Amino acid sequence: MKKATTIRKKLYVFLSILFPILITQLGLYSMNFLDTTMSGHVNPNDLAGVAIGSSLWVPVYTGLSGILLAVTPIVAQLIGANKKNEVPNIVIQGIYIGIVISILVIIIGYFTLDPILNNMGLDYPVQKIAKGYLIALSFGIFPLFFYAVIRCFVDALSFTKVTMFITLTSLPINFLLNYLFIFGKWGVPQLGGVGAGVASALTYWCIALIAIIIVIKQVPFKNFNLFSTFYKISFQIWFDLLKIGVPIGLAIFFETSIFAAVTLFMSQYNTITIASHQAAMNFASFLYMLPLSISMALTIVVGQEVGARQYNAARQYSRIGITMALLLSIISATFIYLFRHEVASIYTTDSRVLSLTKDFLIYAIFFQLSDAIAAPIQGTLRGYKDVNVTFFMALVSYWVIGLPLGYILAQYTELSAFGYWVGLIAGLAAGAIGLAVRLRMIQNNTPLTSD
Repeated sequence: MKKATTIRKKLYVFLSILFPILITQLGLYSMNFLDTTMSGHVNPNDLAGVAIGSSLWVPVYTGLSGILLAVTPIVAQLIGANKKNEVPNIVIQGIYIGIVISILVIIIGYFTLDPILNNMGLDYPVQKIAKGYLIALSFGIFPLFFYAVIRCFVDALSFTKVTMFITLTSLPINFLLNYLFIFGKWGVPQLGGVGAGVASALTYWCIALIAIIIVIKQVPFKNFNLFSTFYKISFQIWFDLLKIGVPIGLAIFFETSIFAAVTLFMSQYNTITIASHQAAMNFASFLYMLPLSISMALTIVVGQEVGARQYNAARQYSRIGITMALLLSIISATFIYLFRHEVASIYTTDSRVLSLTKDFLIYAIFFQLSDAIAAPIQGTLRGYKDVNVTFFMALVSYWVIGLPLGYILAQYTELSAFGYWVGLIAGLAAGAIGLAVRLRMIQNNTPLTSD
């Protein structure tokens, strides 16, 4: 990362790192977006089935891949401290952890998937599609976690354009595979929502293969010789990674799982409500890629500055990121309000689903401000390797405040299904306030340095 001595130069450096991350995140999320939208054009049952499957898979994946995010601040601080020789072993140990996680997910899923789906009270077609979608997706778990580690390594070096290239290359592959397996084209059997899982799994293998070629062949990654030396399992490095990664993963899991829990609670309503809720949530989550990308960029720049003991620069980058996220949230909220009919029509042509999705999107507007504060601060704190308090705040704000409040409003007021969304908004707001206080404490306890 280039050293910047003025706010204007720091803004340029930050944007040069942020923009590729944003494109990458939008691209990765587009796979889930394509799964949902393309399945919805087959049948409402396929849309609902993929919605339920995604609601179970997304918190598991994001939470466990969050553990692997520990690679980013550790490598970033090593680069900032000019300890590049220690980087390869960190990355390889991260891959080992990713392999173990993949095996555990498959084993646990084998024994728990049927009991979970059976107890949800779903219509049989929806349950069948959800199960098939998840089974198909499971064949792509290993390459997905492998790529997560490689991406953390590449991004920590500030070469975020590389992961952007990988993602943009994989998108047309995913679209084509979705087209083939969902709709049954060119002699391929029509699998509906299950085909979306097949397409995603195959795409994950393509992403992993492209990443391997790049880190082996391209400068500066090949200079680290990641795969030329055999590294034994180091439980000390595993401990260092897990000490940072587990709180990150748990914080992400608590945040994403509350959305999944709400979707599962929605199973008490009819298929139209489930499909409408998922469509609106899918789009709100798509817009969340903006503050999330800023968060990931802040982890990189703050991590490198903290590693170099340039604490004043770390403060300045955090202000740049949070301000930018707030401005973008205002734009996002305005867009949702003005174009909610057009957004809803992306997901469905069913008039009942379309009308209800528009109502859910009104509530999605209020997600924007809280996300714009919370996500960048989380990224900044990760750059400082401060993760334990963030995990605790996520638990309290989402599961102690957000979900119980949403349940009460949904069950005992006229808000009905919308009550869960009000609870989510309250949880997000509480988390944003707590994180802001924590960041202020951390920065007040670090010395100012001249750049």
